[in-house]
Amino acid sequence: MEFETIPTVPTADEVLDRSLRRAAAKKKLKTNVDRANEEFVRAAAKSIHDKLKSAVSSFPSFERLPPFYQEVADILVSLDRLKQSLGAVTWAADQVWTIGSGYTRSMRSAEDTDQKRRQAVARIASIVHQVEDDLAFLNEARNILRKLPHVTEGEFTVVVAGFPNVGKSSFIRSVSTADPEIAAYPFTTKGVIVGHRDIGKRDRIQFIDTPGVLERPADERNPIERQAVSAIINTADVVLFILDASEHCGYALDDQLRLRDEISRLVDVPVVTVVNKADIRGLEGCPAMSTLTGDGVAAVLDLLLTYRKEATKTSLREPLQ
Repeated sequence: MEFETIPTVPTADEVLDRSLRRAAAKKKLKTNVDRANEEFVRAAAKSIHDKLKSAVSSFPSFERLPPFYQEVADILVSLDRLKQSLGAVTWAADQVWTIGSGYTRSMRSAEDTDQKRRQAVARIASIVHQVEDDLAFLNEARNILRKLPHVTEGEFTVVVAGFPNVGKSSFIRSVSTADPEIAAYPFTTKGVIVGHRDIGKRDRIQFIDTPGVLERPADERNPIERQAVSAIINTADVVLFILDASEHCGYALDDQLRLRDEISRLVDVPVVTVVNKADIRGLEGCPAMSTLTGDGVAAVLDLLLTYRKEATKTSLREPLQ
């Protein structure tokens, strides 16, 4: 996943300090004072330009990312703000190069190259400090985005959805490699969690544990809920919607069913409804399980695998383009 490789974005002072130290080392190699000053400005401008450009190029092209990552990145850090800061840093890099090149040319005929060097450094430093906030924002965005889970395209994906505290994370822990936090209070899951289960020797299915989503208008949902909706819409081959008919989760069954119906309208993939905590109360017409006792969990998994088998058959039947 491309976000994991983004290096730390340096601060404005770090960019200047490192580059000016490097330029000072190159300056010492020149015996002629005027040529030494010229080399200092050239080396400083190049180093700062390259560091700023490197910070920008380390971010992926968001237009080429899968829709899920585009949406989640927008939810977490705002793509418009991110593009604005990337553009500002690119502008600063180009300005530094232009200023440095201009001063190195003018220094060849200047009477006082020390003064020219100081002027060049002051102007370059001013440009870098103009994008100080943008560099800080990019590093903050980097720290957030690199924690996103790796969702593998092309793998059969089961997205587990439902209200908070209905047992989504407990189910994921039972059937996959994911190890989400589990607690008896809502919104334990703060973001999307990915787990896998091997099927045979060379195949596996992908499970995505989503944060709880509440039955309320889309524009009132918080970023945690919006991540869940994005995962459901953009990654699911089948949605497992878990109900708590006992209402021990703290939410009415009617509200849970309305959310299930809303999700069914959002996606064009199967939505499988299963009742958890069936050791307390089941629901006629729905498969039942208890992630507490383990009863019914294997049967639910087998049910999900039938959808995977059907998807595999369908893909094999599709004609080659």
